Amino acid sequence: MAELNKSWILRQRPVGDLKEGDLELVEAPLEPLKDGEVRTRLIYLSLDPTNRIWMSDVDGYLPPVGIGDAMRGGGLAEVVESKFDGLKPGDIVNTGLATWSLYSNLPGEALNALPRLPGVPLTAYMGPLGATGMTAYFGLMDIAKPKAGETVVVSAAAGAVGSMVGQIAKIQGCRVVGIAGSDEKCRWLTETAGFDAAINYKSENVGAALDEHCPDGIDINFENVGGKIMDQVIARLNDFSRMPLCGLISTYNATEPVPGPYSFSNLLMRRTLLKGFIVIDYFPRFPEGIQQMAQWLMEGKIKFETDIVHGLENAPGSLSRLFEGKNLGKLIVQVSEPPEV
Repeated sequence: MAELNKSWILRQRPVGDLKEGDLELVEAPLEPLKDGEVRTRLIYLSLDPTNRIWMSDVDGYLPPVGIGDAMRGGGLAEVVESKFDGLKPGDIVNTGLATWSLYSNLPGEALNALPRLPGVPLTAYMGPLGATGMTAYFGLMDIAKPKAGETVVVSAAAGAVGSMVGQIAKIQGCRVVGIAGSDEKCRWLTETAGFDAAINYKSENVGAALDEHCPDGIDINFENVGGKIMDQVIARLNDFSRMPLCGLISTYNATEPVPGPYSFSNLLMRRTLLKGFIVIDYFPRFPEGIQQMAQWLMEGKIKFETDIVHGLENAPGSLSRLFEGKNLGKLIVQVSEPPEV
């Protein structure tokens, strides 16, 4: 057992983009393990847009990370020591809301050993079988309630959540149009993920492309981005459309107030259901979602990509990949070697 832990500590609140010095990688002795706890070694760390929100002193769905505290985050970890009867060394667990740390002492009662499914890699528990998969599943199925023949538009469509949303919508019989930031991503969406069309917002006129690919309007807008792209989609919504609001990544690094949607009045005219949601709202229903996603995954109906960065020391510098649109699929940091199956 290593004697020192490594953790990223929040030293100051970022202004705009995350900068060197906002976080510091600190070594410290491991805390003693208490009864009922397990010590875990982090294998994969999840990088998500919400990490940036947690660094800011804003009124959000969770309190901000405190200055001097370890950065909040989740991932997959291996149990290396246990004082909890339900878990043993070698078990793999989803850490939930833990920290950017090599080792963590976590309450055993809050964790479950992950099942190993034949032919399903461990990284699937960071994507379709993890929080991002559950965000896509419940945001689409519980809020948007897709019907066969409807048109669904997904922004940030090649990201961890968006790529799952589009494929679930296709399983439901919908026409799916994705918006992404490169020709490579657009090809992946149409050729691998099965989207009907994809729009490169960096090289195409988004409004004109939506008119082309959604000639009968838009029934569901799964919103991940906000800003100008969201305005173009809202302007083309159909009567009684639905809009799960999952994220507004285009605004998270803003240093000035962000204007509201210029097409906002169309939500009234089209009687659109707009509902913001956070995946933690669905924690009690995760088993339901994971069971369905696992079935689709093993049937070959769900494809996923994992964008892997190596080394805990590279976590802060890699977070920008999300905001620059450089990741394809789920962005994770491999902190240590996964166990052999």
